[in-house]
Amino acid sequence: MTDPIAVGVDGSGRSLRALVWAAHEATLRRCPLRIIHVLPPAHSYATTEEGRAWEASNWDQRVMAEATAIVQEAHPDLEVASTLPSGTPAAVLLAEAEHARTVVLGAKGMGGFGSLLLGSVALQVVGHAACPVVIVNHVTTGHGRIVVGTDGSAHSRAALAYAFEEASLRGSQVQAVHAWSHPGPHAYVSAAQDAMGKEHLQALEAWLAPLREEHPDVEVVEQVPDESPVIALARASDRADLLVVGSRGLGGFHGLALGSVSHHLLQFSQCPLAVIRPRA
Repeated sequence: MTDPIAVGVDGSGRSLRALVWAAHEATLRRCPLRIIHVLPPAHSYATTEEGRAWEASNWDQRVMAEATAIVQEAHPDLEVASTLPSGTPAAVLLAEAEHARTVVLGAKGMGGFGSLLLGSVALQVVGHAACPVVIVNHVTTGHGRIVVGTDGSAHSRAALAYAFEEASLRGSQVQAVHAWSHPGPHAYVSAAQDAMGKEHLQALEAWLAPLREEHPDVEVVEQVPDESPVIALARASDRADLLVVGSRGLGGFHGLALGSVSHHLLQFSQCPLAVIRPRA
């Protein structure tokens, strides 16, 4: 069976944007869409099994029915399944990620999902999911550009592969960004700094070479800005339909689930953000 795109919904406007993005992605990839609405282990006013059943049969099921109807109206040929599991959102979503192609979440939610942008749920899912995770804050279209950050690490190589795959599906350009910082005063431009820039460009070209060969239909733009990766990628995201990064790069401590660049971009990306971990 084809792995589905899994999307978390909670009735908020932000989760609706995530649902729209996920349905479009499932249509592009010709795979099923799985809609998930997590019921907390215990509601504040539902203290019995009968009370939980009544509550789930009302507001929670209306959330699910509305989400399913929106998708079926926009994509009548898309295979859609829905589920109302009970538990903690992070645990449920991480379990779903074991069998999903991608997990999609709104940047912030309400009810069972809490604040997905800055809270522990997003950090746990983005940092530990076995599949790509896409956090949707702003839905942007029409730019025809996928931005991807890369530094040569295994995680960024996985991000590059994902970005090229998305660009090929969407008929978009890939803007590959390898940001670096000169160790000297930023205002001082020297021959040594120019040489370092050329070295970084050569490294980027080497990382891109196999993917250019695999996806000859994808136009590629290379950028090696001398600035912070967070600043460079956040700026580029303002003119992109999707920003793609590895969950961590070459910096920091080995074994960290989520690197500082990915963490900051959860807040600053101006388009949907895909965070990629290499599959085991």
